[in-house]
Amino acid sequence: MKKIIDTENAPSAIGTYSQAVVHNGVLYTSGQIPIDPQTDKMLEDDFRKQTHQVFRNLQSIAIAANTSLQNTLKLNIFVQDLSNFATINEIMAEYFAQPYPARAAIEVAGLPKNAMIEMDAIIAIK
Repeated sequence: MKKIIDTENAPSAIGTYSQAVVHNGVLYTSGQIPIDPQTDKMLEDDFRKQTHQVFRNLQSIAIAANTSLQNTLKLNIFVQDLSNFATINEIMAEYFAQPYPARAAIEVAGLPKNAMIEMDAIIAIK
């Protein structure tokens, strides 16, 4: 049985999907882009600001599922420009402590709403 997670502290789904689903003690998030849930607007073209917003969105979903980002098992990061890799590592260190989750960082040709970054996560519920 699955439980749908929906919080007003993260952007609403803009398609046929849920913000996240919990199944057997694991939270699976949908891809999060840098939309501010208070305004429903994409953040300006600043990679750092967009990355922080995406982490805040994931954090809000984790909290709504009674877990935290620190319980992340796997993080997938999609970026339009992989030259931002060092910045990703720097900002990620602000949200995670060791031991870090497994992670993939992938450069893609485009993202929804022309976001500079998108992430999804698999997070244990403890």
